[in-house]
Amino acid sequence: MTVEGIDGAGKTTLARALHAELVARGLPVELLREPGGVATSERIRELVKDPGLVVGGRAEALLFAAARAQLVEERLRPVLDAGGWILLDRFVDSSLAYQGAARGLGVEAVAAVNAFATGGLVPDRTLLLRVDAATGRARQDGRGSGADRLEQAGDAFQAAVAGAYDELAAAEPARFRVLDAAQPPEAVLAAALGALADLLPV
Repeated sequence: MTVEGIDGAGKTTLARALHAELVARGLPVELLREPGGVATSERIRELVKDPGLVVGGRAEALLFAAARAQLVEERLRPVLDAGGWILLDRFVDSSLAYQGAARGLGVEAVAAVNAFATGGLVPDRTLLLRVDAATGRARQDGRGSGADRLEQAGDAFQAAVAGAYDELAAAEPARFRVLDAAQPPEAVLAAALGALADLLPV
């Protein structure tokens, strides 16, 4: 299961609340974030988010894919093979939207790189949090922390990302569930649980 959306959509807030709810129900769910989740991938996260670095679009896509490859090999595959559940704050769809579409590298090209990186691993369900760029930016400003390199890209970039996410969701309606992220967190959590109901044990 993955949670996707533009910066400031509330992905981390939902992922944490959803994880707590699923664990309370007795499910063996591990919550991880991207890029990150394991030591090597967390180091790559520092690189791609550093506003002081110049990182070209292709290098950016490859760095995200490298972090993802390590996470899959070191953590995701072992957990899934053991019968556990994974809840991810971002996954391949982020690269398709951000680097493939918004950076103009091409969704198909970035998808190919990530298919290699992940060994073709695809989420059973993806929750897309839909919110406008201005709301996302306002939420980021409210955090009180400086914007990272991608967050500094501006509203037009975030709008392009949002449009790409909508296209991805339209192309795979069986996997995606689109949630109104402008609602209060408890309402978004309730909607998320409803969107996962068919996958959860009774």
